[in-house]
Amino acid sequence: MENQKMPKTEKEWERKLKPEEYAVLRQGGTEAPFSGEYVYTKDKGMYRCRACGNEIFSSETKFESGTGWPSFYDAIPGAVKLQEDKSLGMVRTEILCAKCGSHLGHVFDDGPQPTGKRYCINCVSLNLEKSAQE
Repeated sequence: MENQKMPKTEKEWERKLKPEEYAVLRQGGTEAPFSGEYVYTKDKGMYRCRACGNEIFSSETKFESGTGWPSFYDAIPGAVKLQEDKSLGMVRTEILCAKCGSHLGHVFDDGPQPTGKRYCINCVSLNLEKSAQE
């Protein structure tokens, strides 16, 4: 979507995205654990926001968390915004794409070093741009 016009209204986003993508990316939903295409993948490459194409995570920061969603210990600098989420009767930190504001998941303080963070991401929020195989 790099060369395409960014949707400006929620109606435009709804037309651009599949229903399950819209529910997660634009309405802050969550996909079922262990159901997404990137939970177990070990492919190398760049994970991009499915809504706008923004580079979000390198596969080099992906790790097995056992939670049912892909987990990363760091994001590309400047790629995400964090905000407090008080939904579901708890306080969490929501991860939003810095470019389009779409919901990606939540970040927790129980990840591995070097950051100690676990960016827990919905697969439907991402597209993996695989690296060229050597």
